[in-house]
Amino acid sequence: MSYFSNLLKSEYSKNVLTLMTGTTIAQAIPIAITPILTRIYSPNDFGVFALFLALTAIAGAVSNAQYEQAIVLPVKDEDSFNLVALGITIALSFSLFLLIIVLLFKDQISVLFGNSQIAPFLFLVPLSTLLAGIYNSLNLFNIRKKQFKNIAISQVTRSSSLGVSQVLIGLISFGPVGLVIGQIISYFSGNVMLFKTLKSNYKKNYISVEKIKHQATIYKKFPIYSLPSILLNSINLNVVNFLISSIFSITTLGFYSLTQRIIGIPSKVIGNSFSQVYLQKASESLKKTGSTKVVFKKTFLKLTYLSIPIFTILFFIVEPLFAFVFGEEWGVSGTYAKILIPLAAVRFVSSSLSNTLVVHQKQQYGLLINLFLLTSTMVIYLYSKSSGIIFIDTLKYFSIIMILEYSLFTLLYWQISNKKPI
Repeated sequence: MSYFSNLLKSEYSKNVLTLMTGTTIAQAIPIAITPILTRIYSPNDFGVFALFLALTAIAGAVSNAQYEQAIVLPVKDEDSFNLVALGITIALSFSLFLLIIVLLFKDQISVLFGNSQIAPFLFLVPLSTLLAGIYNSLNLFNIRKKQFKNIAISQVTRSSSLGVSQVLIGLISFGPVGLVIGQIISYFSGNVMLFKTLKSNYKKNYISVEKIKHQATIYKKFPIYSLPSILLNSINLNVVNFLISSIFSITTLGFYSLTQRIIGIPSKVIGNSFSQVYLQKASESLKKTGSTKVVFKKTFLKLTYLSIPIFTILFFIVEPLFAFVFGEEWGVSGTYAKILIPLAAVRFVSSSLSNTLVVHQKQQYGLLINLFLLTSTMVIYLYSKSSGIIFIDTLKYFSIIMILEYSLFTLLYWQISNKKPI
């Protein structure tokens, strides 16, 4: 009992609990407010917003060229300040580049996505990308300074401002304006909270052009090796939105986006926690025994036992549940969800075990997996387009093929966990 009590009092445990609390609340707010949003905004509005989010997610993932990941590494705060400055400078430059692209090719981009309604919001993509880049850098600096309470507050602030602004703007405007502006406001509010730590730790003459260049040289491996993998992963996660909008319709994308938002909850709330614990336990096991086989098997069984009741219940209630909670109009999303639930169950288990690659330092497989997923996704949707297959059937084919692929990935993780390090 005393051991458990001491464990809870440790700095590490307190930091984890602080972040978990902030993350849980931050995720709960958008979920709780979704039934209100679905009665203010149309599926078409959600489709435009999903397209906007996909664009900003890809751009935001690479906006700092991965230099933000190095902020926690230097011994001296002065060096980390210059890395923050470097990351934000790159984000600003990249955002200006995106703005030029939008100014020159706005109409062509709209045609590419098969929807002219995204055109006015393309001008906000560079701004959202810049704010995301600033947030990435400030967040890592707060981690460096162990300001986990501040990070948790910023997460809740972002989530709260997102929900409130999307509802209020939606009540006084038409179309997806409130959804998009709310996203930008949420980033801005989060940055304000995180900036306090940066300001309180800054000292005169910390930052200079020469120092920034020096840090860029020291940590040049981050953009060279991490950036391609992160970019591919981000494209893989968001390419479906572009394909649905281009091949089918923006309204179909709106229904699909709500489906993904809801059936992804188990992975976000439970799967991510399992993944983090598995990473720690597997790393410890590898050091002590030279194998992660036992930990892998135990985690796999726990995830499987959890997924069966959760996703089985969801499978039978999801269609009427969507119509009741989000409004009759959104019953279509429930139909999509029922098709995707078997895939969500398999992915829930497989993705939680993907840290096997990290533990065994086999990250190159992660790059190949993302490339494989991206290629197969594009082939499925492009084949549907050429063959005139309707979206419901496309979703069924997609679900079946992805179930097979994620099952193979899980088998790969199992094979790796059985091997002893060289």
